[in-house]
Amino acid sequence: MAARLTTHVLDTACGRPARGMKVECYRVLPAGVAMLAQTVTNEDGRTPSPLLSGTAMIAGPYRLLFHVGEYFAAGKHPDARRFLDIVPIQFTIDDVALAYHVPLLVSPWAYSTYRGS
Repeated sequence: MAARLTTHVLDTACGRPARGMKVECYRVLPAGVAMLAQTVTNEDGRTPSPLLSGTAMIAGPYRLLFHVGEYFAAGKHPDARRFLDIVPIQFTIDDVALAYHVPLLVSPWAYSTYRGS
């Protein structure tokens, strides 16, 4: 298993991968955050490449920002941005030799996540 950070997004309101959602990856620092990557999900709801890999994997806290409001607005969902706009997920990378997968299951009203494989 190669060291990497990946994500994918499933649109639970429509029952399909969330294609075209902007995702940002940040390292959380004592004095703020540092952006590491910004990308858009592909037709499978996945980022085209890992958000982090190899020596870019440093132990510590990270934050992913999922722009769900823009995604649902682009699809003309009637509830876009009425409740969720940006979904933040903050987590910790402990072992930089492992693969970390952080999926997001989202609708305009709710979301869930877990540590995937």
